[in-house]
Amino acid sequence: MEESHVNHSALYFEKGQLSYCGQDCRRIPPALQKMYGGKVRCLDLSYNSIETLKGLEQFGRLEELILDNNKLGDAITFPYLSNLRTLSLNNNEIIDLEELVNKICKHFPSLTYLSLLSNKACPNQLSDSDKDDSDYQRYRYFVIHMIPNLRFLDSRRVSSAERKEAAIRGEFMRVRRPPSDVFDAPVVPAPQTRLRPLPVDLGALGKHKGAYGKCNYKYTGKHSEGNRFILNSDL
Repeated sequence: MEESHVNHSALYFEKGQLSYCGQDCRRIPPALQKMYGGKVRCLDLSYNSIETLKGLEQFGRLEELILDNNKLGDAITFPYLSNLRTLSLNNNEIIDLEELVNKICKHFPSLTYLSLLSNKACPNQLSDSDKDDSDYQRYRYFVIHMIPNLRFLDSRRVSSAERKEAAIRGEFMRVRRPPSDVFDAPVVPAPQTRLRPLPVDLGALGKHKGAYGKCNYKYTGKHSEGNRFILNSDL
């Protein structure tokens, strides 16, 4: 679809609510910005192919923004929207949780509801079958710690117990990623050396002694202590 044109049969606007869904748009149509930008409090652009939010700054009165089922990734940029309270980004292509949360904190100071389900940044079985409830709970602690005004995260209200735990442990729940240049560095082959088989000492057979030392590694896998934070009411 030409993004300079608007399919009026798919357009709904009433009492400050604007919906334009399922039109395969890659960006917010300029016609919407021009006609409705200053009037809209709730904007729903779900089920498009949106890759950029250029033009969103025209919707300065926004309180609710729904962008489910689009193609927004880690390069997403937001304008400053002081009144935005609800942001829904379900089923997009967001991977870097910490980067996203930092952008949200900077641009949406009034946000109280956030949903990131079905993004790689949200580690649960909707986005990755290898994740479990303990992974998801650690994610919640981190996001609640970073955005303390949140009242709802994804499909669940933020409980007082979660808020207390997030204040204590949330900072340490962030996902650590290796720098990108680790993967970009060329692989330098080691100098070739001629290998010789070890000599066989028949007299030493059965007399092998192991080497002992201190190990600097600690297992912190998802099946360690995380599961103890799952309450019976969450099962």
